[in-house]
Amino acid sequence: MRTYIPKKDEIDRQWLVVDASNQVLGRLASEIARLLRGKHKATFTPSLDTGDFVVVVNAERVALTGQKLDEKKYYRHSGYPGGLRVRTAREMLNKHPERLIRAAVWGMLPKNRLGRRLLRKLKIYSGPEHPHAAQQPKTHTLAS
Repeated sequence: MRTYIPKKDEIDRQWLVVDASNQVLGRLASEIARLLRGKHKATFTPSLDTGDFVVVVNAERVALTGQKLDEKKYYRHSGYPGGLRVRTAREMLNKHPERLIRAAVWGMLPKNRLGRRLLRKLKIYSGPEHPHAAQQPKTHTLAS
């Protein structure tokens, strides 16, 4: 028996809308990563992009459990001496809630060309509106 590898034109990509309101960040991110990779499909292949496009709305209403809002820190460095910048999850949620979700999803994707390509299919918006109505996205509900 030969292993079935889907061809480019055989991959059926859908657009899915996920509402992040009152969803726990880690559980939301793992479900989004699963949808982006295509693990929910019968044609899943680890080395190919068989996943769907995911549109996340209401990113500012995502929930973090415990004391993570004040204790979880996000680091970035400019590359210059003394260029380390530290932000708490609360600051990220207030200023850039999209980056908070993007960082959580990126942590659950492969760290290679495929992972970067998958991350481009993720669209995150802090409010309830998104500009992807022309793609006729379907609503995806998460188990809560």
